[in-house]
Amino acid sequence: MGLPEKPGLVKRFCGLLYREETVYQQARVRLESYWGRVDDEAGPWPFTFTRYYEPEMGPELKRKFLSFQELVSPENGFSWKILTNELEQEFLTRQRQRQVNLDPGYLDLARVVLFTTKDFSHRIYMSQGIYAEITLLFHQGKFQPLPWTYPDYQTEQYLKFFSWVREKYRQQIKSG
Repeated sequence: MGLPEKPGLVKRFCGLLYREETVYQQARVRLESYWGRVDDEAGPWPFTFTRYYEPEMGPELKRKFLSFQELVSPENGFSWKILTNELEQEFLTRQRQRQVNLDPGYLDLARVVLFTTKDFSHRIYMSQGIYAEITLLFHQGKFQPLPWTYPDYQTEQYLKFFSWVREKYRQQIKSG
């Protein structure tokens, strides 16, 4: 019989989708006020993989990623998505349109996990309407996409970012 153990600490990150640099900067400041110092930033990259967000957010969207210095337990990761949804609400325009989309997640040595409000066959319910999805697996020395991995998360740029953050995380857990 296996005995329950506390999970290991993980590296939290957040993907930000936005148009205006000032909105990005404000969102970053708000995220840091909750999650502490950013230790890596990647992007901006043009977000051209879907037009899903355009009716609400407009065209010419950009993606950036932030990783956060402090390692944390993943057991309440669902609450990160609840927080980011609340932050998105703070950035709504007067017409109630989103100016930023925030996608929190974490990585460890084996995987990249995203949190979402959308249920699907490959997602696991966590709590309070939030689901978790393994988006990338670390296999044979690199992150590998899965059949459901979003197209942008399969790009070389994103994979390099997550590999870089994984190495930083590896060094952090090695040094205690």
